[in-house]
Amino acid sequence: MKLKKLKKKIQQLEKRLREGPQKLAKLKQKLQAAEATKAMKAARKSAARATAAPPISKSSPSTGAKKPSSAKKAKRKLNLSPEGRARLAAAMKARWAAKRAAEASAKSTSSDDQHPAPGPTPQPPESRPDGV
Repeated sequence: MKLKKLKKKIQQLEKRLREGPQKLAKLKQKLQAAEATKAMKAARKSAARATAAPPISKSSPSTGAKKPSSAKKAKRKLNLSPEGRARLAAAMKARWAAKRAAEASAKSTSSDDQHPAPGPTPQPPESRPDGV
């Protein structure tokens, strides 16, 4: 290795060693500041939660029925393709249509209560031809 190259490498190494402790101290300060801000945010958040939460009254008797709480469990968003979403929408529409039809038929039968109901429906014979 040439003398000039060797001197240059030594100078660079000395420079790095001089700057090293300063950089290290600066990074440690940044880390402490970041930890302090994180702790402040957490404390502020918990204080906000404590003031925003409704007070729990123990005077009301619990009947075993739980109140639905959206804070505990958020609805999960489905990752559906457009085809899957269309399929789901079609299935739900069919379900709703069937439900409406069932309600309509139930209402029509209840409006027919004015007429006397026919006698009990005859039961099929107990002995079947297939022997079951």
